[in-house]
This record gives sequence, structure tokens and C-alpha cells, in this order.
Amino acid sequence: MSALFCFGLGYSATAFARVMREAGWSVSGTSRTAEGAAAAASLGFDCLVFDGAQPGGRVREALQAATHVLVSAAPGEAGDPVLRHHAADLARAPAVQWIGYLSTIGVYGDSGGAWVDEECPLNPGSPRALRRVAAEQAWGEFARETGKRVEIFRLGGIYGPGRSALDDLRDGSARRIVKPGQVFNRIHVADIAGVLHAAALAPSKHAIYNVVDDEPAPPQDVVAFAASLIGVAPPPEIPFAEADMTPMGRSFYAESRRVSNRRIRDDLGVSLAFPSYREGLRAVLAAGG
Repeated sequence: MSALFCFGLGYSATAFARVMREAGWSVSGTSRTAEGAAAAASLGFDCLVFDGAQPGGRVREALQAATHVLVSAAPGEAGDPVLRHHAADLARAPAVQWIGYLSTIGVYGDSGGAWVDEECPLNPGSPRALRRVAAEQAWGEFARETGKRVEIFRLGGIYGPGRSALDDLRDGSARRIVKPGQVFNRIHVADIAGVLHAAALAPSKHAIYNVVDDEPAPPQDVVAFAASLIGVAPPPEIPFAEADMTPMGRSFYAESRRVSNRRIRDDLGVSLAFPSYREGLRAVLAAGG
């Protein structure tokens, strides 16, 4: 039986885990806290605690049965926590034939709104993105040293049920901050699961994939469209220069880029269920989100 082990059963990994369980796979993974592990267990997943500060108990044993591994744990200042504590266990895991690493399109930095693809030079513009670049490089080195198949998936802005502009409008946190020329890509969580499913099942030509929608768009347009779906007035537009934002929030607006997803279509044969935020938000609303 094929068996998936997820380092970090968070929002995206859980969506993938559900798809694979429905396909008849055995699925297990980790959470940073006992509470998170209990929440994953309530969904039917065997979940261990791995906080990234020390090796996870029973992780080595769990990896012995895994055929596929997904890594969604974010790197910290000390580097990638999975490689730091479990690289040797992964290298010795006899059945592991595929490792997927979830990264971010933030590694491209600011392209001034120009198109970028997987062949473009990386230009990380924040400490967070720098850590992602270092983690990608470390996983690439792991693949070369061990011969394990490692694929990196650079995700756009993730949204889906319980995590979308619809939720922000309902809880009053939505804002329409306008910075001329600002665009970026998003990706519905179900499409992330679909891309990972396709990559895990078939040999591929590449080790890096952009997982983004077809239509990079200004963030204020997404909020306005979400407001139209639920029949509320969109929040007023706020010029970027006048917006009161956290440093992290402001860092997102420091970069504008259009990211190509051609490789997931041409190489993996993926047809996105939600090619733009419009289809995605309609689906979230239809599902009760």
C-alpha cells in the first residue's frame, strides 16, 4: 500500500492528505503541538508531535513505512527543521520514492509586475524569503547526496474554505489597499492538492514547479469581487502610502510579479479547477464558506 507522511499537517497538507486517503492511501503526519495533533487525529489521521526544536518521537519509525513524504514545515533561522532533525531518517527510509517540499513564490522577489517562471533567477527580498531559498537549496543538496526524488512546489497566495476574502469581509478585517501596478497570484487549496497528487503519482521532468492560478490580479479586485458575491458593499479603497499595516503585511506589497504556471500544465497535465479567484471564491461560497 502507498503511504503518505506529512511533516506539518496544516491547511494545504491536510487537503492533500484527504485526497490521498480517499484514493486508498495510508496517511499520517506531524503537528507542532499536541493540540494540533489531536485536531488532525479528529480528522482520522495518525499524527505525531514534531515542533522543529528536536526530533519527533516515533517519526523515524513512521518514515520506515512511508512511500511518499510531504514537507510543509516552514524553515526557521536555524534552517529547515526536517532536514536538521530527520535527514538521516529520510535517507535511510527504504520505501520513500518521492519527497515534496512546499515553498513560496516569494523566492522570486519583486519583478515589477513582469512574468517569471521556474527558470528565472531568485531574488528574495525579505528574511522570510531568504530562509525559503536556503531551504530549497538544502533539499536540492539532499536529493543529490541521497538519490531521493525531491520536488519543490512554489505556492501562490493560498485560499479556500475558511480562509478567503469572504471570511475577511464577514469578520470585518478585509481592506482594499491600492498600490498602482500591484499584482500577484493566488491558488485554491484544492488545486494545491491536485498538483501534488499529479506529481506524486507520475515521474516528472522537473524538480521545481510554480503552483499558482492563471490570473495574477490586484488584491483590491479580489476583495471587491468577494463583496459582490455576498451582497455587501466593499470596503473603501485605501492608498498604499496611507495604509496602516504590519511590517509583514507591508512586505507583501513591496513585491509585484506575474508567475507562470505553464509547467504544471505541460509537464504534470494539470487542469486547474479554479483558474482564477472568481471561480475559486464562487466555489468557496457554494460550499458554505
